[in-house]
Amino acid sequence: MSSISFEKSSVPERDLGAVESEGTLPTHRPRRRRVPLTLLLAWAVIAIAVLWALAPQLFTAYSGTEGIAGAQRLAPGGEHWLGTDQLGRDLYARIVYGASQTLSAALVAVALGLLLGTALGLIAGAVGGIADDAVMRLVDVLLSIPGLLLSLSIIILLGFGTVNAAIAVGITSVANFARLARAEVVRVRHSDYVEAAYGSGGTFWAVLWRHILPNSLTSVIAFSALQFGSAILAIATLSFLGYGTPPPTPEWGLLIAEGRNYISTAWWLTTFPGLAVVAVVLAANRISRALGRTPA
Repeated sequence: MSSISFEKSSVPERDLGAVESEGTLPTHRPRRRRVPLTLLLAWAVIAIAVLWALAPQLFTAYSGTEGIAGAQRLAPGGEHWLGTDQLGRDLYARIVYGASQTLSAALVAVALGLLLGTALGLIAGAVGGIADDAVMRLVDVLLSIPGLLLSLSIIILLGFGTVNAAIAVGITSVANFARLARAEVVRVRHSDYVEAAYGSGGTFWAVLWRHILPNSLTSVIAFSALQFGSAILAIATLSFLGYGTPPPTPEWGLLIAEGRNYISTAWWLTTFPGLAVVAVVLAANRISRALGRTPA
């Protein structure tokens, strides 16, 4: 009788851990959104400029208006990091003290444009009808005039000075704010939750204040950051042309204007103030892009 040998078949053992993990959903830790390096650098530039404007004496021991005898047009280096101007004034100190004039004027200009432009855009978009047509025709007229020409016309009527230059630049930005605010208000006004607010008994002013206005300000605030950089350029341009801050008060555009006569022999007088303007404007534009980006 032949014996039949049964060989034990080798069955692969299953991983108990894998069995236990079957049926359970994989857990993924949410990744933290990393802040771009360029955005951090932009905030750092703005922070330094604001600190210069608020407390300039903490960053330099030299005066922004008084010169040093025998130190005319010294090249960068040594005690004077960025050199001196034609009157022996430390250029770094002039840039630091000039931040208060430039940034404050730009802030006033943006605030003026933001308040007036948002108010006009809110009225045009929420009321509609004749009010909308009248406001938008006014916006079209303002947009048809070049910004620099309009600023010069206003500042000639008001007079020279930092405050008047800020008002002139602010008025030129009203049309841009009004057009953007009006477009956002029209978009929000036709949304479902606004219609539901009206259906639940909300009055016009209550819905306007609680729903339409807050949801329309996101793009406007992001645009104000972009307009801040444009205002710095406009203020510097007016000062360069002689319509802004009067000398000897330091202002970035005025520093560039004073150094243009020595550009062949003292290049630092125009280079470093120009770099300060470019750095702050680029930083403001980068922050505006970050504020205007909608989260996915």
